[in-house]
Amino acid sequence: MRTIELVKGIHSSVLGFGCAPILGSVGSKKAQRSLDVALAYGINHLDLARSYGYGEAERFVGTVIKNRRDKLVLASKFGIVANWKAKLLSPIKPVVRFLRQNAKKSAASKVDKAEPTTATIADRFHDRLPMRGAEMRRSLENSLKALGTDYLDYFFVHEPPTSLLHIDELAATAELLKSEGKIRAWGLAYMRPGENLHQQYLHRFDVLQFDNSPGAVGYDTVVAKRGLLPNVIFSPLRGGSPEMKPSEKLRKLFTEFPKSVVLCSMFGEKHIQDNAKVASE
Repeated sequence: MRTIELVKGIHSSVLGFGCAPILGSVGSKKAQRSLDVALAYGINHLDLARSYGYGEAERFVGTVIKNRRDKLVLASKFGIVANWKAKLLSPIKPVVRFLRQNAKKSAASKVDKAEPTTATIADRFHDRLPMRGAEMRRSLENSLKALGTDYLDYFFVHEPPTSLLHIDELAATAELLKSEGKIRAWGLAYMRPGENLHQQYLHRFDVLQFDNSPGAVGYDTVVAKRGLLPNVIFSPLRGGSPEMKPSEKLRKLFTEFPKSVVLCSMFGEKHIQDNAKVASE
């Protein structure tokens, strides 16, 4: 699979593996199999966060990738964490998955309409951290411990809902963490509709991570502004042009953002195979 350097010296597969559903909507057996298949197809960029899997995804991924760290690009985020309610939820997650899987009889359009409600429910099990340097360092140490690694390749600020009032402090902390060898680069992950909140300091990050799908509002503007820049793009299939097939959307993204990583949450072998084939064209 083709690789790119979002930051010089860090070689990521153009197709990245989104780990958000791990130990959330996707159980451990399926998650491990999917990760193994993805790695076998040359996908080496794994995208995580402290909040994923209601706080359990990082530790799980750490066990799966043990002894394979040198072949991987690991990205995680700080700013959102699982709270005490998530810990109470943990024992019953298999039952919740079973009920959800048996309830999936709605058309795709209906599922899309339900997403905001799902997000609202998930938010009840997460808290936001203060966007300060000390919290940034503490969160990183927790991620490193959970993943069983000494460093992260990318460390993102996780979708802050307001402007970063302490950007100087965060930037200084990021540079210190780099000098200590604990991160190789830092970035900002955000939803495109909220980009205006961060416009004044976007240039201070090594890389930006945002949602984008062909046909979505503002897509062509993003191509014009950032098409030839390094980015990490998530939710590539959500929204956008309904008449386009998933493979067509991915092909368009790889063509129009040739220096970017496109993240997909892929938990079926055929799904992974199909996406990897497009990424390898």
